[in-house]
Amino acid sequence: MSEVSPYVPVYGEVDLTNCDREPIHVPGAVQPHGFLLAVDRGDERVVVASGTTADFLGRSAQEVVGRPLAQVLGDRLAADVLGVEASDVLSEPLRARLEPAPGAGSDAGSDAGTEVDVVVHLSGERLVVEVEPVDTSPAGAPVSYRTARAAVSRLSETSSVDQLCRRLAHEVRRLTGFDRVMVYRFDAQWNGEVVAEDRREDLNAFLGLHYPAGDIPAQARRLYTVNWTRLIADVSYVPSRLHPVLDPATRAPLDLSFSVLRSVSPIHVEYLRNMGVTASMSVSLVQDGQLWGLVACHHYSGPHRPSHDVRSAAEFLGQTASQLILSRQRADDREDVLRARELLAAVVADVAGSGREPLSGLAGDERLLELVGAGGAALWDGSRLLTLGRVPGRAALQRTAAVLARADGAPTFTDHLASLAPGLAEVEREAAGALRVGLGADRWLLWVRPEQEEVVDWGGDPRNKEIAAAEGPDVRLSPRKSFEKWRETVRGRSTPWQRWHAETAEQLRNQLTSLVLGRARDQIAIAESLQRAVVLDEAPAFDGLQVLARYRPAEGSQLGGDWWDALGLPDGRVAVVVGDVAGHGVHAAAAMAQLRTALRAYLLEGHGPAGCLDRLDELVGTLSGPRTATAVVAVVAPDRATVRFASAGHPPPLLAAGGTCRPLDVPSRPLLGVGAGRATDVDVDLPPGGCVLLHSDGLVERRGRSLRETTGLLRAAAAPGPVGEDLGAFVEHLMTVVPGAEGDDTTLVALRRRP
Repeated sequence: MSEVSPYVPVYGEVDLTNCDREPIHVPGAVQPHGFLLAVDRGDERVVVASGTTADFLGRSAQEVVGRPLAQVLGDRLAADVLGVEASDVLSEPLRARLEPAPGAGSDAGSDAGTEVDVVVHLSGERLVVEVEPVDTSPAGAPVSYRTARAAVSRLSETSSVDQLCRRLAHEVRRLTGFDRVMVYRFDAQWNGEVVAEDRREDLNAFLGLHYPAGDIPAQARRLYTVNWTRLIADVSYVPSRLHPVLDPATRAPLDLSFSVLRSVSPIHVEYLRNMGVTASMSVSLVQDGQLWGLVACHHYSGPHRPSHDVRSAAEFLGQTASQLILSRQRADDREDVLRARELLAAVVADVAGSGREPLSGLAGDERLLELVGAGGAALWDGSRLLTLGRVPGRAALQRTAAVLARADGAPTFTDHLASLAPGLAEVEREAAGALRVGLGADRWLLWVRPEQEEVVDWGGDPRNKEIAAAEGPDVRLSPRKSFEKWRETVRGRSTPWQRWHAETAEQLRNQLTSLVLGRARDQIAIAESLQRAVVLDEAPAFDGLQVLARYRPAEGSQLGGDWWDALGLPDGRVAVVVGDVAGHGVHAAAAMAQLRTALRAYLLEGHGPAGCLDRLDELVGTLSGPRTATAVVAVVAPDRATVRFASAGHPPPLLAAGGTCRPLDVPSRPLLGVGAGRATDVDVDLPPGGCVLLHSDGLVERRGRSLRETTGLLRAAAAPGPVGEDLGAFVEHLMTVVPGAEGDDTTLVALRRRP
C-alpha cells in the first residue's frame, strides 16, 4: 500500500482535537477515479475543474477553466448535461460516450471515446458535472431490474429489525462484492453499534462492536442524510485538487455536499488504513430525515469501485430498508409489549392468588425484573423497603425515587441518573438508569439498570485479540481504540428504557392499586366484623350508674385500634375501660380483640386496675409483630361514690362536676408492650351527678394545634355537665367540639353517678 499523500485540505490541517469541526463538505479536492467540472449556468462556461481532467480529457484544469462546456465534453454530451432540468438533478446518472473534444491534446487517448457515467447536481448557482468511466469488466455488468426486485422482495420477507439488518448486509455484499458489509445503528447519543454483518470467512467478526459518537461527527452525519452513498474506491488515493480553490464569484470553496467524487477527511482515511481497509462505501439508512444508521462496506484486497449501477441499486436497497425498519421496529415493539403483557398477567395472577399482602408478594417475584429488563428493583410500601436483584444501598434508592418522583405517581425514567443527581454517580454500577412508578401515597416501585459498560464488554472479546496485537501502542484510531472511547462516552449510562417499559409499569401500577384497594376493603370488612363481635354497641344498665359510649372511625371509614368495654364484676363493682392499639386494619382489630378479652378475664379474677394493666403489658409483648397499646381502667365501687383508676400511656380521664371539668391526676405507666414500669391505682370521689369522661387521643389530637388548646376546648364544653337524663346529647356534643378530626379513630365513654 502506498503512502498517504501529504495533501492538506483547503480548510487546513485536521487532527483528533478539531475533527468534530472539520468542514468536510468543502475539501477543495476530489477522488481521482473521475473528474469534476463546475459550470456557470448563465454562460455555460467551466469555472472550476479538478486536476484529473488531464487524465481523462487530455487538458489540464487550468486549460479547461473558462472554456464553454461544449468544448470540454463535446457538443452532444454537453447538450445532454445542460438539458437536465433542475428537478432531475441528483437522479440517475447519464450513460454517455466521452468523445475527444476539439483541440484536446494527444494524451487524451486511452479514455477518449469510452463510455462514462455522468452525474449532475446543483451547488449553489453552479451546475456540477462529475464523470466516471464505466467498468467494462464482467464485474461491472449492469444490475438488472429483476436482480434488484428480488433483493427487495427478500428484504420485505423479514419479520424483525434484526432479521432485516442481517438480510440487508447479505444483499448489499452480494451486490457490491465488498469483503465485509456491516449494518451500523446509532443510539440516542449518536454512539454506534454493528448490529449485522456479512463478511469474508477469514476476517475477524465486528458484530457487536461499539463506536463513540465522535467517530462520525455531526457534520458527517448531516452529509449522510443529503447524500445517501459515499464511495472511497482506493483508500491510498492521491486527492485531485480543484482549480481554482475558491469559486471566482463567491470567493469560497465549492460546496461538494452532493458530490459523488468528494475527497474525504484525512482523519477518516487514516482510520480506514489502521483497520487494513483498502476501499470502502457507505449507504445511509434514514427515517423522517434523521440518520438511523449506515450500511458500511469494507474491502481488504486492493481498490474496489462498484459501478454507478451497483451503487444506485445499493442505495435503492438502503432506501427500501429505511422504510421497512420503522414497520419492523413497531412489530418488534408489539412482540415485546405482548410478551410483557402475558408476563404481567401471570405475575399479577400469582400475587392475587398467593394470599400474601400484594406488595410483599410482588417484591419476592423474580419475574418483576424480567418485566422491563432491569437488573434490580426496590419497593417502598410506606414503612418497609423490599428489594430484588442487584440494587444500591437504601439511601441511594430513596434518593433516586425522590429525584424521579411525580406528584401524580406516573412512570418516569432516565438512563443517566447522575445527570439528575450528581451524587448518584457513586452507584452507577448498580443503578446508572432507573424507572419509577408511584403506588399511592408514599409508596413506589423502582427498577434500576447498571451502566451500559458492564452490559456490553466487547473489549474483552478474545476473538479480537488479533486486532489488538496488530495495532501496536501508537495507533491513534482503530476498532478497539474506538471501543475504549465508546466506553468513556457511555460511562454512567444504562441501556435506554423504551416507551413500552413505562406503559408496562403503568399497567402494573393500575392492577396493583386494584389489588391493594380490594385487599383494604376486605380488611376493613374483617376488622368491622371483629369489632362488632367484641366491642359493645351500647353499655349494659347498672344500678346507680349511667354509662354511654360513642365510636367514630378515621377518615375513609378506616377502622383503627380503639376499643371500650363496660362490665359488672361479681362483687358489685363496675369496670369501664377505653384502650387504643397502634395501627389500623385487621392486625390492629385482632390485637384489640385479644387485649379486650384478656383484660376482662383479669378484672373478673379480681385484680385491681393497676394489676390488670401490668399483666396486659406482658401479653402485648407476646403478640406477633411490634405492637404497642394504651389503656385506662376505671372501677366504680359498689356504693358508686368512689372510682379507682389506672392508666398505661393513655390520655388522663376528666371529671365534670359542679360546673367545672378537670383532668384527674392519674399516674401513667409506659405504653403497653414496652415491658417497663408499673401501673399505680388512684381513688377519686365521684359526687352525685358527677360525670367521668374516658377518651382516646383521636378526640383531642389535631395537626398544628397543641394538646393544651384542644383539651381546653373539650373541658370548656364538658364543664356544665349533662342536662337532666340526656347523657346521649351531651356525649354527641363533645365528639364535635374539637374541629378538624382526621387520620385516627375516636372513642368517648361517659359514666355518671345518678343523683
